[in-house]
Amino acid sequence: MRKILGLSILLFSILVGAAQAGTLADVKARGKVLCGVNSGLMGFALKGDDGKWAGFDVDYCRALAAAVLGDADKVEFVPATTNDRFDKLKSGAIDVLARNTTWTMERETKMPFEFAGISYHDGQGFLVNKSSGVNSVYKLSQAAICFLSGTTTQANTEDFFKEKDMAFTPVTFGTIDELVKAFQSTSDSKCDAYSADQSQLYAVRLKLAKPDDYFILPELISKEPLGPLVRQGDDQWFNIARWTLFALINAEELDVKAKGVDDMKANEKKSEVRRLLGVEGTFGADLGLDNDWAVRAIKAVGNYGEIFDHNLGKGSKLGIERGVNAPWNKGGILYVPPVR
Repeated sequence: MRKILGLSILLFSILVGAAQAGTLADVKARGKVLCGVNSGLMGFALKGDDGKWAGFDVDYCRALAAAVLGDADKVEFVPATTNDRFDKLKSGAIDVLARNTTWTMERETKMPFEFAGISYHDGQGFLVNKSSGVNSVYKLSQAAICFLSGTTTQANTEDFFKEKDMAFTPVTFGTIDELVKAFQSTSDSKCDAYSADQSQLYAVRLKLAKPDDYFILPELISKEPLGPLVRQGDDQWFNIARWTLFALINAEELDVKAKGVDDMKANEKKSEVRRLLGVEGTFGADLGLDNDWAVRAIKAVGNYGEIFDHNLGKGSKLGIERGVNAPWNKGGILYVPPVR
């Protein structure tokens, strides 16, 4: 009995030790974060001609690398499609998936994943050619509607059209480029409309040869909370991924910006700011990091508002309004737990 008990304790200790090592140890040993991103979506993740990645999700990954490894450039961006993104995360080919992915119940119950939080509140919309005369989703009955495979958009459309006693013909594509080619074909377009998260429609519209010929319908038919996700079973890495996102959002609320973060760390008297920047408390150590983790993340990419404006908002080609993605105290619903 004692031998069995001893073996059980030894086995438990080994399992605990392995769990504690986890993704953080792998990342440190490797010297970089493997981040799964969209293979090419303006505003969120796009590889430039110079080989450098840029976008909203890219900046989150860079903040994570800065927090964990002390250098925002210590990240490898792994292109992930709608069809292979979950397999890459599950297999360990990536440490985190930051690829405009909708948080749903099924993805945390039937799949071995956990969402770190909501980085972007979105909704599903429709893109049409102005020449079609369609100005409302309610005029799309009997239309051929195109989707990317492996997403929730077709199911959402089926639910909506069924409720409204409308019908449509689904047409699916594996990549954005295939869909864009079919959508804007002048000889034989297979799509009367393209449906996706509205933020994606802004980006896809700019990929078209004549963007001004196309129109995003005003209605949204779903809520699409987008955010980064990690594998289940590694609480420490989950907390790091979650609180890096929360730190960026809290930084905007507290008016902590990239250029002024060092000065605020040295002189700020407000306890909320001092905790965020590691002056008070042991919050970095509690994550398994040092107390400058959030300082590095904010300094590398800016606070949430700076990231949004540069990639998606008024400082970008997309020009998306903040809307619900503004902080809760500035007319939006962006709201995360405090560092305390």
